[in-house]
Amino acid sequence: MAGEQDRVRVVTPDDRRPGPRTAGMDRQEAFATEGTWPGFVRTEAGMVSGRHHHGEWESVIYVLTGALRMESGPDGANTVEAGPGDFIHVPKGAVHRESSPSAEPADIVVVRAGAGGKSTFNVDGPERS
Repeated sequence: MAGEQDRVRVVTPDDRRPGPRTAGMDRQEAFATEGTWPGFVRTEAGMVSGRHHHGEWESVIYVLTGALRMESGPDGANTVEAGPGDFIHVPKGAVHRESSPSAEPADIVVVRAGAGGKSTFNVDGPERS
């Protein structure tokens, strides 16, 4: 007989739980397993998140709506922008912050893969060179 972990399931928006907190972002966790963390994140129009990294977890982000700007690297000098249909890869440990530079919120789907219990670490400032 199949165990609970072997069952295919659906997670609806009402089933999502609040995810790890970072200023400026609304993270909603779909579920968490030993090696993955999928969720939905909204960054309101004009909002800039706090700086953070994801420890031993790498992240794949898919932009659903709006625009997403991400700063990373020494002193936040590396910037990428993505729009609906784009993917962003964030390597393990990369300090970054996200913003929504458009007139509408940025809605994204995030899937993290890695190890360790905690997947979000808020930091005071940009990575230094």
